[in-house]
Amino acid sequence: MTLLTTPFVSGFFRMIAIAIAAITGWKVVAEKPALKKAVFVGAPHTSNWDFLVMLMGILVWRLDMRWIGKHTLFVGPLGPVMRWLGGIPLNRDSSINFVDQMIRHFDNSDSLLLIIAPEGTRKPVERWRSGFYHMAYGASVPIVLTYVDYGKKEVGIKAIEMPAGDAEKDIARYQKLYAGITGKNPHHYHGYLKKD
Repeated sequence: MTLLTTPFVSGFFRMIAIAIAAITGWKVVAEKPALKKAVFVGAPHTSNWDFLVMLMGILVWRLDMRWIGKHTLFVGPLGPVMRWLGGIPLNRDSSINFVDQMIRHFDNSDSLLLIIAPEGTRKPVERWRSGFYHMAYGASVPIVLTYVDYGKKEVGIKAIEMPAGDAEKDIARYQKLYAGITGKNPHHYHGYLKKD
């Protein structure tokens, strides 16, 4: 059980998220995706605020979203708390690589919705990292292309795609869907956001 599935607690935080959205003028503009397993892409990532704004959308959608953290974050008394918050420990010292560890998580789960920032950093990038893609392809699950647009104050979904196996081609196409979206810090220039 996680925060997002704990009775009463999840409803309380959802009401707070809806109230904050109403007060601040943010909108969640897409319907809740009816998926049991998927890799969610959260982009563009230019600020630590992105997590909180996307969390608002996740609460409104009532999604039991999970995220990946370094395994050392889950040691000791904080471990249960991190898992309750939706964390999945990743052991970077393991002989099993990052992507294969997550594919195993998908294979061993009845439901798993995982969110990843494909840039892997808030710093300027031209191209996304491909780990999220290989996870989804290896686990045969869809990729949900979500976005946070600070210009329009929108949280939404650009598309839901099944990866075809050509990471370079597919990721280039995904990135084009984000052209024109405004990140929190536009000066953290992400080349793929430029309109043609």
